[in-house]
Formats: sequence, C-alpha cells, structure tokens
Amino acid sequence: MRPGPPERLKDSNPLMIQFFTWDCLHPTLSWWKHFEEEIPRLAELGVTQLWLPPPNKAAEPKGRGYDAYDLWDLGEFHQKGTIKTRWGTREELLQACRVAQEHGIDVLIDAVLNHKLGADRVETFQAVPVQPDNRLKDAGRPRDIEGWTAFDYPGRGDQYSVLKWSREHFTGVDWDHKTRTNAIYRITAPGHKGWSRNVDSELGNYDFLLGIDIDHRHPAVREDLENWGKWILETTGATGFRLDAIKHIDRKFLLSWISEYWSGNLKLILPYIRAFKGETSFFDVPLHMNFNQASRERTRYDLRRILHNTIVQVKPEDAVTFVEGQSLESWVGDNFKVQAYTIILLRGYGHPNCIGFVRKGDASHPGCAVILSNREEGATTYIHELRMNVGVEHAGKTFESHMTQHGRVEIDDAGWGTFTCFANNVQVWIKLEEELSSA
Repeated sequence: MRPGPPERLKDSNPLMIQFFTWDCLHPTLSWWKHFEEEIPRLAELGVTQLWLPPPNKAAEPKGRGYDAYDLWDLGEFHQKGTIKTRWGTREELLQACRVAQEHGIDVLIDAVLNHKLGADRVETFQAVPVQPDNRLKDAGRPRDIEGWTAFDYPGRGDQYSVLKWSREHFTGVDWDHKTRTNAIYRITAPGHKGWSRNVDSELGNYDFLLGIDIDHRHPAVREDLENWGKWILETTGATGFRLDAIKHIDRKFLLSWISEYWSGNLKLILPYIRAFKGETSFFDVPLHMNFNQASRERTRYDLRRILHNTIVQVKPEDAVTFVEGQSLESWVGDNFKVQAYTIILLRGYGHPNCIGFVRKGDASHPGCAVILSNREEGATTYIHELRMNVGVEHAGKTFESHMTQHGRVEIDDAGWGTFTCFANNVQVWIKLEEELSSA
C-alpha cells in the first residue's frame, strides 16, 4: 500500500511537520487553502513531509475526520449537512497536494480505519453488554438492541465505492437506541466472530475503542478499505499514511498498511515493529515520555538516560521522533523544549547535566557538533566543556558556534576538539564558512 521512499530522500534529512492541531481553523481561508499558501515557506525551511488531518467526511460538519462517516467523500458530496469538510473542499485539497508535489514535499494521509460514526439509520440485532474494564467479560445477557450501523451514503450513492455498511461489517457499538443506553455492546448476531484476538490486550481486549467498531476480518470490509487506500494515494498524490488507533485494529489487516502505535512502553511496541518488517514507522512515544520526565525533574535528570528504552535507541530507522502533541497530557515543559527539539532534529558523549553528539555529514551536508545542557545553576554564566571527535577528515579545521557566540574550536590531528555550551542551553558548532566554501 505504501510506495517506496522518494529518491530525493536518500540524499537529504527527512523532516515531517503535523500541519494541524485539534482546534485549528483559519479566520479567512479554508484549511486546505491555508495549507497551499504555506507550502513554499515550509519547503524553504527544509520540510520534506506533511502530515495532514483526516480528509474524509465526518459525522458532523465541524468534525475533525476522526469521527469518520464516509472515507470516500473528501468534501464533494452533500452529506451530514455539508459539502465541504472542516478542512475544505475536495478540489482545494487536491490543489494543495499538487502544489506540495511541485515543491518536493510528500503528503501523508491520516487514515481513520478503526471505527465509523454518524450512521444513516438504526438496525435491530442481538448483542451483549461487556464490562468496560474487561471487554472479555459479559455484563449481562444477550438482547436485541437498536444500533446505528446502517451507512447508506445517500449523497454519494455508488460513486467510488458500492459498499453500503451494515451491522454485519462491525464487531460492536456503544449505544442502544432502543433503551437509550450508553454501554459497550459486542454484536452476537449470526455470522459474527466476536472481538478480534489480534489486538492490544489492554482492558482484556482493546478491539473496541469508540463508536461503531469495524470488523477487519470481513472480506467486504478488507476489500473496500484496501481499495480506498489505493484510491486516496492516486487521487491526492500522497506517498503514505499515518494510521489512527493501531492498537485497536486487527494486526493481520494492518500488515498492508503503514501506521503508528501509541504506547510509552518499548516492549509493547517492538512486536509491531518486528511484525511489519520495515514497512512501517512508529512515533517514538517512549522518547517523548523521557522528554516529559526530563522537563519535570530538571537538573536532577541524568541526560545520559535520554535515549534509554526508546525506538531511536534500538530501531532508529523505524522511529518518528516528536516533542509533543495537541491532545497529550504529558507536556514537555518550556525549560526543556529547545533541548528536546535539538535531540530530535540533530541527534554520545556526556555528563549527567550535559550531553553532546556529532553528525558527520556527507557531500551535501557539512555536519555539526551539538551540545545541550539541563543544568539550571549558573544558567547565564556556567559553561560546560565537552571533548568530542568530529572525524579525522576535519583535522586542522575550525568549527564556529552557530546558536550563540562562544568563539571557535580548532580540531586536532586526530579529529578531536573541545566544545562548549552555556548551562541550561543548546549549542551547535559547524565548520567555518570559508572552509566549507573551499572544501
């Protein structure tokens, strides 16, 4: 489902930006038009990938797309009280994607394949309530309920896809319209197999997350979602996906998709990394949690542990690093944000309150030496010194400070130099400009 990496990424440093937040809206433009206008500046800044919000029609006019109603409606059909999505119209999206391609920026589609919301009508079928803290245990007897499971798509009809979803395509619901009861119901009607076993084991079985839970074992479901994946890439020119709610979706189905797994426990993530055999990238939540801890513990945090038990440490080629997200409760404090961004953008040597690392560079990138500190005492006066090796190819060369003025560092015949950094700060050292020009 995912094309190979573009040729240009082999010779550059990929940098992805999430181009939306939960509450974002532009005061005068649609979000897609705003996106289009920002592309030239993002390209100039070195951004190579853009993660867009879910482009599909939501259950509500201002829905973000995670309340997925119709994946095939990108803001083209009058459904759910609107033609456009929260983000804009189909044509605005496609135009923005074309501009991104022209500027050499790849687009990633946020794919919401775990559940649906906003059905067109209810159906009556048999289901059993389950315990919310252990979905493997029933909380009552099977009974007939009315569930919002019929998706007829009256505005779109059969265009792009002829599948009309019904209760046979789902495993569970969270609302019985007959009794007006909110609970988690496992559908037990004839032909249903119960929860998938190939999901996360949290709460006994984490197949169900919210809304109307999709059964990814159903042949018609698999076919429709696979067709949609190919169609959305061809239609938008996007190069890949960010797959939402991975730990709630059947693993066997996920093998054909790229995705992220939201967990701070490296041991829980590694089975997914191994299962997908390099076909996926994973957000490094363990690294984010280390950033959070470092910002809370301040000077007491030993920076030499910052990469411990992270994806970057054990599987760097599979890691997507980030500092924080809009909906997270584990915020990274302002006292450590610059240090955190330095680690993910540049990523040793070190001391408890000071670490350093070197990027050797190549024919197209000069490389750099980086030092960061979380020492608070004497933040405006104390200077760390760290001896690092930048490579014998730089012997006799001079490096100069890039962030603040610390002077210059002469590299000895073995490639070593003594680099400095103010306390509670970041310093980046690069080869002297005139030496770069003559190299």
